[in-house]
Amino acid sequence: MRKIITLSLVAAALAVSACNTVAGVGRDVSAAGSAVSSGAERAKH
Repeated sequence: MRKIITLSLVAAALAVSACNTVAGVGRDVSAAGSAVSSGAERAKH
């Protein structure tokens, strides 16, 4: 029983850290897309 609880806590900690990592990647990709869009707008004018 103790082993199951320990493994569950470790799995939960990994899941939370993975969500934070994915959110960070999403912000980076969004920032890169904004930079490309603004560059395209400036090149148009």
